[in-house]
Amino acid sequence: MSAIQLLNEALQKKWTFSHEMKIQQEMIPAMLDGKDIVAESPTGSGKTLAYVLPILNKVSGSKKQTQALIVAPSQELAMQIVNVIREWIVGTDITVQQLIGGANSARQIEKLKKKPTIVVGTPGRLNELARSGKLKLKEIETIVLDECDQLLSREYRVVVKSFIDGAAYGRQVVVVSATITEEIEIVAERLMFEPIHIKIKPEDMVKVGKIVHSYVKVDERDKTDLLRRLANISGVRALAFVNNIDQVLMKQNKLAYKDAPIVALHSDMKKEERQKTLEAFRKGDARILIATDIAARGLDITGLTHVIHVDVPRTIEQYTHRSGRTGRAGADGEVLTLLSYRDEKTYKKWLRELDLKAVQKIWHKAELIEGNAKTIATPTPSTKKGKKSNK
Repeated sequence: MSAIQLLNEALQKKWTFSHEMKIQQEMIPAMLDGKDIVAESPTGSGKTLAYVLPILNKVSGSKKQTQALIVAPSQELAMQIVNVIREWIVGTDITVQQLIGGANSARQIEKLKKKPTIVVGTPGRLNELARSGKLKLKEIETIVLDECDQLLSREYRVVVKSFIDGAAYGRQVVVVSATITEEIEIVAERLMFEPIHIKIKPEDMVKVGKIVHSYVKVDERDKTDLLRRLANISGVRALAFVNNIDQVLMKQNKLAYKDAPIVALHSDMKKEERQKTLEAFRKGDARILIATDIAARGLDITGLTHVIHVDVPRTIEQYTHRSGRTGRAGADGEVLTLLSYRDEKTYKKWLRELDLKAVQKIWHKAELIEGNAKTIATPTPSTKKGKKSNK
């Protein structure tokens, strides 16, 4: 029996996909059984529906209480989860409410009074509403932590633990992420009851595209200009990662001055500004979107041709997370690193540990081609115009 056949008839009728993803085959039955779960599965492998469908099967819209809580580390991811849920609850009495920072809290409090069936939110706003008694944690029977490697990091751990501790007795806890370190796994287990562990590898996914890992050697000061050039290559659609917000702002200012088809996303932006930026990128008005890892968490952007590491990631998990955003749904993709001298050692270490081979490239005649400075032929003095060859 397929996992979808375990769901109620209404959900089965709405299922229009040709096949189930591996994570869905394993997570749906386990969630329906009420198990606590630690699930590691690559970006783009179908994790959202793997937990959303069992939740929708389990909750009741006629029951006037909030029964499920989904926590996400970024506003964008929370909004995307809400959009997925809204598609699946059409024609039912199940309701969903997003509770995110940057939005009007008074309006959110009014919506909470109506007891939405499912709540999706970011840690800061959820904590604020729970502490003021507006969000009744004790009624919640299922808690999902999406991108748990972020939510169980030291920054959010105490707050997230308070959500779980305050939930109904016997509550179900499900944590999912593309990468789960040993430390995060230990922390997760302490918050759960005999969790089952699910690990999906990239090769378990259907239709994995071919991904080329490449790098171009470039001085730190020249990275912004190289981004500008890359953005002028027809067909490029790239998500470019930097390690801190200061670099995002600096590059955004320089590129805006040069009128490059590049936009930036960072945590200091207002909700409306973020939406405008994402819309410009999705419509193709901009070819490259620059962001930090936190700002880009959970962004569901299809058709990326490239992931660009403007800065070499600080951790191997970051490299995996970022790189997994291209080559999805059977499409090919490229992971390009702008490699400065100081980061060569770290970059080579990540490649070694991930057992990856990278191709060196060079900017030549308005395009990025395979090779290095030595392989690009240059005329010798004896063959230049006006000089005679010895031959």
